[in-house]
Amino acid sequence: METKSTRGFKIDAGNDRFNEQITFLGGTFACKVSSNDSKQGFCVYDTTKMAKGGPPYHFHYVQDEWFYILEGEFVFKIGDDIFNAKAGDAVFAPRQIPHTFAKLGDSNGRMVLVYQPAGTMDEFYLQASQLPDGTLRDFERLYRIHGMEIVGPPLKFE
Repeated sequence: METKSTRGFKIDAGNDRFNEQITFLGGTFACKVSSNDSKQGFCVYDTTKMAKGGPPYHFHYVQDEWFYILEGEFVFKIGDDIFNAKAGDAVFAPRQIPHTFAKLGDSNGRMVLVYQPAGTMDEFYLQASQLPDGTLRDFERLYRIHGMEIVGPPLKFE
C-alpha cells in the first residue's frame, strides 16, 4: 500500500504514530514518521534502550541510517571504525557498510533513528517485536526479508 500524508500531524511525547507497543532487543521503538507518511522516503523512530547491548553486526542494502543520541552512552562500530557517543552526538551509518551499536552502562539510553529511504523498516520492527525468543536463523531470515544482512555478532563489552 503506497500512501503519503497530505496533512501535517503531531505525535505526543511518549507515543507511537499508530499507538503500537514495539519492543525489540531490550528496548522500545516508537514510530514518529512512518514509511507510508513519506512515500517510503524516510522513517523516524524514538528508541529507548533499557538493556545493555544492541543488534548484530549487519548492513542495509539500500538504506542509510542516522542516530542522534538523546541520553545515555553508546558505542558504535561502523565498518572498521569505533565511535563512542553520548547525548547530543550524532552517528551516521551509510548503506552497504556493516554496523552495530551497544548501549553502555546501567542507565537508560535513548536515541532517534532515521532510515532513508524507509523501505520496510516499519514492518521489520513490528515483526521483530513478535519474535522475543527468536533464533539466530529467525532473525537472519527477518533481516534478509527487509533488505539487511547479518554479518557478525553484536558488540562484546564489559
